[in-house]
Amino acid sequence: MSDAPEVPVAPEVRQPVVTPVRVVIALCLVAPFVAMLWVSSYAKADPAFIGIPFFYWYQMLWVLVSTALTMIAYQLWQRDQRGRKAQKDGASR
Repeated sequence: MSDAPEVPVAPEVRQPVVTPVRVVIALCLVAPFVAMLWVSSYAKADPAFIGIPFFYWYQMLWVLVSTALTMIAYQLWQRDQRGRKAQKDGASR
């Protein structure tokens, strides 16, 4: 047996599951669903855009908006995961 004092091991610090970044990710992913399921907001013909009734061009616009929001959510998720991994690796050293 040695007389060296034992070094206490720090308890593992758990990162919070719900963070502001994850809330933004959720909003980016939920917004298109809400917009498309709220049919009464776009169930009309006017205003027409280059002869296309509002009902159609609004939905097509949301295809592009949904793509952009999904890309933003994915980038935020990747950044969040890299940060968590770096923090976990830094804490374990």
